[in-house]
Amino acid sequence: MMISTIIAGVKNGVTVSAGRTRGGWSFISTLQSDKVSTAKPSDHAMPEANGLASARLTGDNISPHVKKAEYAVRGDIVVRAGEIAKELKAGKKFPFSDLVMCNIGNPQALGQKPVTFYRQVLAICDYPQLLDAPESQKLFPPDVLKRAKEYLDATGSGGTGAYTHSQGVELCREHVAKGIKERDGHDCHVDDLYLTEGASGAVKNILQILIRNEKDAILIPFPQYPLYSAAIALLGGTVVPYYPDENKGWQIDPSHLEDVVAQSKKDGLCIRALAVITPGNPTGQVIPRSNIEDLIKFSKKHDLAVIADEVYQVNVYNSSMKFDSFKKTIRDMGSDYDDVPLFSLQSISKGYYGECGRRGGYMEIINIPADVRAAMYKVASINLCSNVNGQICTAMVMNPPKEGEESYPLYKKERDGLLDSLKRRAEMIEGVLNELEGVTCTSIDGALYAFPSIQLPEGAFKKAKEIGKTGEWLYCKEMLENTGIVIVPGNGFGQADGTHHFRTTILPQEDQIESVCDRMRKFHKEFLSKYKN
Repeated sequence: MMISTIIAGVKNGVTVSAGRTRGGWSFISTLQSDKVSTAKPSDHAMPEANGLASARLTGDNISPHVKKAEYAVRGDIVVRAGEIAKELKAGKKFPFSDLVMCNIGNPQALGQKPVTFYRQVLAICDYPQLLDAPESQKLFPPDVLKRAKEYLDATGSGGTGAYTHSQGVELCREHVAKGIKERDGHDCHVDDLYLTEGASGAVKNILQILIRNEKDAILIPFPQYPLYSAAIALLGGTVVPYYPDENKGWQIDPSHLEDVVAQSKKDGLCIRALAVITPGNPTGQVIPRSNIEDLIKFSKKHDLAVIADEVYQVNVYNSSMKFDSFKKTIRDMGSDYDDVPLFSLQSISKGYYGECGRRGGYMEIINIPADVRAAMYKVASINLCSNVNGQICTAMVMNPPKEGEESYPLYKKERDGLLDSLKRRAEMIEGVLNELEGVTCTSIDGALYAFPSIQLPEGAFKKAKEIGKTGEWLYCKEMLENTGIVIVPGNGFGQADGTHHFRTTILPQEDQIESVCDRMRKFHKEFLSKYKN
């Protein structure tokens, strides 16, 4: 059966979906979920009262877009993990004593320590009285006190508790702009920057601007980070997936993109943008400079905006590879590409910082027409501003302590230690996964995840079908119940027909990771034995 894809659009009364089979392309009318939906619009008719649609709130008359949206990394397996956590706390016995939440890139939840400089500055910003306290000269290095005062002065009398400019505190944007220029060698202007609630907030704002109706479509990579498909569904647009080549390390073939666009046009869709994630989530590839140039040329040819999700830009573990930003590439390519709209995104949730709960990030907008800029500012202003702690932390991530400043030695030690540890963990996870029978994991060159393919016994598929689920869902569910390890079925990210995957993070700490790997090895062997027989 065709592995279905998440689509938010409706065409001629049915939901339009595209998928790649081993024999070519097929556009079908299904929704991605653990159970294929065949619902037609009439199946979701609103309950009537006196001949009119009822205003009474029920599950039947909520927005159909909300019904269609799915977010795999917090799906029903994670819900079950939450139940098990409560049961463990209440004393119920399981084959394990703790849960390992490998379902989502949430580093500090798995024991990663925050960067000291960030936390010291934020502590003072949240409690400004520390600036004048006599003990502070002993507690904090001089550059911490100086930086905190700068941010407090920039936020005004309200400090971190007051609204800011809708694009973010200007000083924070100046610090971000400085970091971007140091990274790319090209100027960055504060008016091109929006400080956002992580990269997720930026994605939602961009899609609000782009999507007008179900005919508007966004090209997104399958596998993808499910935020994209969920947000497009909520806005009533259409996902058109493209498939990076797993056999070539998940790299993107421009000729494949041409085929996808040609088929989409035949189906009456208007492709508005190309979304690209580098390094990849969940696939871990680093897109090389030459491929980025191809993607920019492709976008120019088809009048597409580019959404460059670059939140893992410092997470590159393969020494033969380097991160190249879309901003640097498009500027290096010259004025011929000044008409390619670019939205580039960064977040403080990943990298070596892992400040997920701060909800900070930025969006840089390049080659955007003035009237679209005005619309973007309107959308941002409706939300007032992103949270101020996140703005300040984003500024520090992009403008960290420099050599010669008091905090630099500790900052460098923490940064390098975290990145070196992540590289070792990526290598260990990749190695263990490739040891497992029927499992193949491509090189984890970057980001925070592995997305291995898995061959399951027919007995597993038979059992999964009986309960209306997929084979990989059953595998992930039983891994949770038997090991306490929480991973995510691959169908929640999108995958080619006939393939099966799961996603796990590389985030368990080094003193835990061998135990996690041992649990995984034991479970895998027992699962295969159970369903082969």
